[in-house]
Amino acid sequence: MGWQWKEQHLDLILVPLGFFIMCIYHAFLLYRYLTCRELTAIGYENHNKKAWVEKMLLLDSKDRGFAVAVLNGHLSASTSLSSISLVLCSLIGALLGNSNNFLTSSFILGDTSRSTSTIKYISILSCFLLAFACFVQTTRHFVHGSFLISMPTGDVPVECIQKAVLRGSNFWAVGLRALYFATTLLLWIFGPIPMFVGSVATVMILYFLDINKEPMIVYGNSTNGDHHGGRILKKIEQGFTSVVHEVFEHNGRQ
Repeated sequence: MGWQWKEQHLDLILVPLGFFIMCIYHAFLLYRYLTCRELTAIGYENHNKKAWVEKMLLLDSKDRGFAVAVLNGHLSASTSLSSISLVLCSLIGALLGNSNNFLTSSFILGDTSRSTSTIKYISILSCFLLAFACFVQTTRHFVHGSFLISMPTGDVPVECIQKAVLRGSNFWAVGLRALYFATTLLLWIFGPIPMFVGSVATVMILYFLDINKEPMIVYGNSTNGDHHGGRILKKIEQGFTSVVHEVFEHNGRQ
């Protein structure tokens, strides 16, 4: 007997193809970030965050409450997403342990066997676990950055704080990518065709979101700002001295 086409073969073709498209796009995004990071949204945001850390360190330690509040906002977001990922992992684990497969109805075009369903749930569970781990690391680095940026003495090098903030941002980006992969794999529960269509649509949307057409913002040098502030203070001091001198002269004449 010759080879016969079956609905189960859709999973063997469309699912690896959709997953391959997602992987190829993110490999291209990583290469573009490493070579021309100014053309990516991630590189543009990291550039602004590095400048933000430099500007915040120009303030006194007692005036950096706004910077700590900004980092606490990122901490709240990463904590919420890590909690959501962990809850979804528990839910998928419960579905995986349930012997009753409630998605084997006839409207699913593809393989509905028990082994394929197990592979689906394990793949989704892996993506959510990766997202949870990345968001936990995001929280860790932002907490460390909050400690460093609120140091009273101000002896912490700016590179250390920038490294902590950028690492937290990079783990945040990886965690979001893991959620994107989990979303497309969730569509696989309803069949290989929705999964493939979702992968193509996700790549098209992410391409327009990840590209950066804005030029990099050129921030002023901190040393120039110090010289400018010093000139202003010097002018104020000279004006105050001249006023005091005139007052003393006027009192002496009287």
